[in-house]
Amino acid sequence: MKNTPPTHESNSSVLPQYKWAAVGMLWFICFFNYADRQAVSAIFPLLKAEYHFNKEQLGLIAVAFTWVYAATAPFAGQVSDRFPRKPVILGGLMIWSIVTGFTSICSKLWHFVLVRGAEGLGETFYFPASMSLVSDYHGRNTRSRAMSIHQTGVYAGTIGGSALAGYLGLHYGWRTPFFLFAICGVVLALVLNKFLHEPRRNAAERAMDSVPEDTAPAVPIPMSLFLREWVRTPTAVILLLAFFSANFVAFIFLTWMPTFLNEKFHQDVAKAAFGGTVYIQVASMIGASAGGILADRWSKLTPGGRILSQGLGALLGAPFIYLCGSTHDINRLALWMTMFGLCKGLYDANIWASLYDVVPPSRRAAAVGFMNMVAWFGGGLGAWLIGRLTSRGMTMSAAISGTAGLYIFVACVMLIAGFVFAPRDIMRSRELDGMGS
Repeated sequence: MKNTPPTHESNSSVLPQYKWAAVGMLWFICFFNYADRQAVSAIFPLLKAEYHFNKEQLGLIAVAFTWVYAATAPFAGQVSDRFPRKPVILGGLMIWSIVTGFTSICSKLWHFVLVRGAEGLGETFYFPASMSLVSDYHGRNTRSRAMSIHQTGVYAGTIGGSALAGYLGLHYGWRTPFFLFAICGVVLALVLNKFLHEPRRNAAERAMDSVPEDTAPAVPIPMSLFLREWVRTPTAVILLLAFFSANFVAFIFLTWMPTFLNEKFHQDVAKAAFGGTVYIQVASMIGASAGGILADRWSKLTPGGRILSQGLGALLGAPFIYLCGSTHDINRLALWMTMFGLCKGLYDANIWASLYDVVPPSRRAAAVGFMNMVAWFGGGLGAWLIGRLTSRGMTMSAAISGTAGLYIFVACVMLIAGFVFAPRDIMRSRELDGMGS
């Protein structure tokens, strides 16, 4: 059966002010997308005390979300390329919020694993749909800035989810934050149903390249053809390898840093949950904001500018990862986490904007889904592996420091992609959808 693009999309809201308002609305959804998933890591010490879970079991709880999220991401991308993205985004928010509430009634290991997996299924639809939607409001001149602003919702949600879960868990019981996040997410979905609008597919590129309004958008392609195109695009392959490696490192910090502070520096659950996220995530907000501005400007000077800014962030961040694990001074740890966060933000700001430079608009949600699948398998592997290794005698300090080598790898491959492969692949991407140069 021939695929046909959605026909019930509107350009009525594509106004200069609304394209930034759309990013703002998605920011709040992104906040809960990360707050809900991060909350459970903050209460690991409480679950360990109440249910006597070991680190390997806690790691399994963490990766249940991650691996279901990853496994279903390609399907989510295909759905988001073929159907209107607004109901995908808001329906996902409603579903994962309700599932988050069910976490509060868990009492056995398999309960947590099942509910966390279901939450991963709900959340996996968000990024393919939302990034595709943002790209239709923001063209090449503002895309990095728009996506870097949206990316700050990741960091705010990580801090908010961890800090609130830690505080409420310590003072009111670990179940309380999951009730709160569930209610807030459902209310947000109902409110934004009125204000969030669906843009026409490829609207931003059409406006920049003066494509006639009556030109039909490119039709989404089968997954088999999409994958063949991907492997023939070296820049996309390198971006995938880099994201896998960077997410491996990032998920170790997200999952285990509160436990690291609790065990190595004897902080209570609330303080460890806050400290384990706030330094890295606040600094990442600053780094991502700067990275978006830098990349938009750098991309005007050289085609691979966005990718080169990511490589620079990874190169600068590697030493601070090593120092985070090796230090024995809590004040220095705060400094190293802050510096790592700045560099991480520079990389994170352009994950999707760099990808969209080499992937045509009609493939964008599928591309995000595929990238998320591979990268989140990497993140889950990192979280599970650290739990397994530390349960068998490795120190958390050594495990964290050892991941610095992965950031060096990320820097090397990104710099190669930016200088060698990106110019050709970017031009080819525009030609595939008839956009020209």
